[in-house]
Amino acid sequence: MLDPTDPLSKAGRMVLALDPSAYRQLVPTSPGITQARDILESLQPSDLLTGTIKNSDEAQAVLAALWLWHDYLDESHRLSQNIETPTGAFWHAIMHRREGDFSNSKYWYGRCADHPALKTLAAQVGDLVHQLPADKSLLKIVMTGWSPNGLVDLVESVYQTPDDPRHETAVRLQQLEWRILFENGTRAAGS
Repeated sequence: MLDPTDPLSKAGRMVLALDPSAYRQLVPTSPGITQARDILESLQPSDLLTGTIKNSDEAQAVLAALWLWHDYLDESHRLSQNIETPTGAFWHAIMHRREGDFSNSKYWYGRCADHPALKTLAAQVGDLVHQLPADKSLLKIVMTGWSPNGLVDLVESVYQTPDDPRHETAVRLQQLEWRILFENGTRAAGS
């Protein structure tokens, strides 16, 4: 049963659940499952949310996020680059990091430096990182709360070496970031 206070629709939840292994690659080399593409192509932002859309840019960002969740970077990029808000810049930054364009990712992170999701990330990232052995690249991410550029640097250093012990941590950090930004966006988009 869906939570009546949750703005994400049944269709949105279904898209999220399509592929249990979605969003596990740091820099995907191919798109995700075809079923996700086929469904996402048929959806509008209003299909993803319950109630009334109160912010069309945030609603469009929810759709961009779901494309990104399933590793359809080009489709996500087409949407996020046209959202001229801090949320659009945030999704744009994540997309560039995931395509391996690390310097461009940092540029877009700079355009969302005051996004409210960053405070939530700062509050939650410590639980994930502090249970691990000390490592400079991980400490750089949490030293000032949440450093998106620290995550970019970590991903750049480990994405080609899945046997690096930090690789799984980078995946978990990327998933945490996606979840928090997505939840922030669904709340901001719908009533």
